[in-house]
Amino acid sequence: MPIPFYKYQGTGNDFIMIDNRDKLFSKNDTKLVQQLCNRKFGIGADGLILLENHNDLDFTMVYYNADGTSSMCGNGGRCVVAFANQLGIIEDKAHFEAIDGAHEAHIRDGQVHLKMNDVEKILEKDTYIFIDTGSPHHIEFRDNLSEINVKAEGSTIRYSSLYGQKGSNINFVSAQDTAFAVRTYERGVEDETLSCGTGVTAVALAMHHLGKTDKNTVKINAVGGELNVSFKKTATGYTDIHLIGPANFVFEGLWP
Repeated sequence: MPIPFYKYQGTGNDFIMIDNRDKLFSKNDTKLVQQLCNRKFGIGADGLILLENHNDLDFTMVYYNADGTSSMCGNGGRCVVAFANQLGIIEDKAHFEAIDGAHEAHIRDGQVHLKMNDVEKILEKDTYIFIDTGSPHHIEFRDNLSEINVKAEGSTIRYSSLYGQKGSNINFVSAQDTAFAVRTYERGVEDETLSCGTGVTAVALAMHHLGKTDKNTVKINAVGGELNVSFKKTATGYTDIHLIGPANFVFEGLWP
């Protein structure tokens, strides 16, 4: 049977959305996920998201990277909230489960505010910071952001002995007047993406941790657009973390 799908994007981070409440799509068919996400032979996307029923919450988000692996995805989480709103499952508030646990979200003035998990462990080294915000993120401060070959340098670090077989997402950051710019190499996509929600969240926390900002809401300019991260500092880390930005419907269709 043809599979109805929807395409969404959040600051250029794009996703295939499938309403899987009737279990039309097999969660074990990672080869089909790879085919659908392929930009030459499929629909094309950074990832694929299944929206499924949940016994107690509004819905379950099942996320796949373009290579068929699973992880948490911040922009994907914001987009699935907008998708649930389009389907009439929620109005302006959502409570759903993802691979890293339950998340709350709300829609206000065209922006989706997604609450992320608390962060207590921040690994600070001489040349980088490592933070797990649902997905692992390596963060380096660079002055020449526009000159970096993100795919080449990112893949070198991602596959280095620092992170072993599991690897990490890699973020390169530079300061702007009232914000920070970031470019991200995403594992699972194995290339630079226009935006990465968990990466933007990690960068905002890292910049605050390093004392490069004293603001509790940090503006981050990804290649695909502007996102904001709000949070509260605690004695052990960060809490009440929200990833804030647009999540837009692009088109819908049937596969095949």
